[in-house]
Amino acid sequence: MMFSEYEVKQMICDIGKRIYMNGFVAANDGNITVKISDNEIITTPTGVSKGFMTPDMLIKVNLNGEIISYSGKYKPSSELKMHLRVYKERPDVKSVVHAHPPYATSFAIAGIPLTKAIMPEAIISLGCVPIAEYGTPSTDEIPDAVSKYLQHYDAVLLENHGALSYGADLLSAYYKMESLEFYAKLTFISTLLGGPKELSPSQVDKLYEIRKKLGVGGRHPGELCKTLGCEYPCNRANTKKEELGLNFDNNEISSELIEQITRKVIEQMKL
Repeated sequence: MMFSEYEVKQMICDIGKRIYMNGFVAANDGNITVKISDNEIITTPTGVSKGFMTPDMLIKVNLNGEIISYSGKYKPSSELKMHLRVYKERPDVKSVVHAHPPYATSFAIAGIPLTKAIMPEAIISLGCVPIAEYGTPSTDEIPDAVSKYLQHYDAVLLENHGALSYGADLLSAYYKMESLEFYAKLTFISTLLGGPKELSPSQVDKLYEIRKKLGVGGRHPGELCKTLGCEYPCNRANTKKEELGLNFDNNEISSELIEQITRKVIEQMKL
């Protein structure tokens, strides 16, 4: 369904209220963008509470972050760079949501990725959620950190900062943020209760198959786990690299890494 520019702005305001009312942001925190054409993006303004926005406050920019139209009073957030990087590297993405949900952000602050296979819904929708290393706000450090995970994940934690989710439309991007926070909350509570009972690798594999049958869109780390030869979650693959004799950064998963793995497997098979 196609929406008019005004309808998109109204939807952004509605999601902004949800984010604010759910306590995912405080004061003027967070930002939301929606890509409405190949080179046009609607973005929330800086210095405005996401719970009290009106359509006239929103700004239209191009993929380079240059302002196309605005009311004159409001300006884009300096964190727009992070959103633009997602759009440039993930053509399938049409919306990006950045917020500071308390539980998920606490894991990001503590340096603990969400890697426990504890809930079918989280496994199907998100898989494991890594942490993009810390970057100085308003610089290219954050986009560069996030870039490493864009091809295999639809949500990432931002070290000492918050969370980022993205999807084929505004609702899917927002729902991923909700799912991320719920996943973090359950992980926290179950840890307090003595530690979660995790699903087995075979149970996780069955959930991956369900995801495929459902035709869930977006990217998912499940296939990457299989490529790396590790059990769920992908973050545990860090120990596998030494076993395989591979040379890559723990935070870096790319086509070059896949090529390294392929070459190593061929060597070991003496093909």
